[in-house]
Amino acid sequence: MRRREVLATGAAAVAASVAGCLGDDDYPTKSFEGVDVPLAPLEDVHEWYDNDETRFVDTRSAVEYEEYHIAGAVFSPAPDGLDEDDPVEEWATDTRIVTYCACPHTLAGLRGASLIEGGYEEVYALDDGLQAWFDENYPAEGNAVSSQLPAYEVRGEADPADAGEYIWVREPETGQREPGEIESDGSYELTLHFSELSGDTPLELETPTYSVEATLAELTEGPVTPP
Repeated sequence: MRRREVLATGAAAVAASVAGCLGDDDYPTKSFEGVDVPLAPLEDVHEWYDNDETRFVDTRSAVEYEEYHIAGAVFSPAPDGLDEDDPVEEWATDTRIVTYCACPHTLAGLRGASLIEGGYEEVYALDDGLQAWFDENYPAEGNAVSSQLPAYEVRGEADPADAGEYIWVREPETGQREPGEIESDGSYELTLHFSELSGDTPLELETPTYSVEATLAELTEGPVTPP
């Protein structure tokens, strides 16, 4: 099932259903690919976890998921999940779902949007991100669970005409990727939470108008500018 193949009228009906599910919570929403996704705070999400009232979806890469993830979460990457045998497809559409990432919620929001488009009725993105979960020592599992995610700052300049669009940094060997949003003046900043990097790890940075191939050290040493 490819969840972006839903008719627009169906998506609108689902959005109305989600709004009804929120009740008195009145969570803020953010638009991802034209779909408003509710952003749920850490406190509420953890309460749902403790009460076994939600399922968790890790929207990052497979290598990051294997390193550390919320205990019990499944892997279903942004934006559309796995091409085959995606675990979410086995869940009923009325399942409460929380998507999460580390950016703190862009990948989670993109995956949440595709789930809403696919007919899931109660989908939230964890507003605070995975690091906030770790900061509270909430349950986590994986091959190398740590209380502190890796963090590498990247900033640069893009075309102001692309304000609101995403820039992406990818580690091609493992498929790790992080998005960042272009500001009104064309600037952008994002934090990479990739696993197993060194200063000479080759990365790819892509904006709507230019691309750069550089090492981690080169991308983090100063503003990235159009070539």
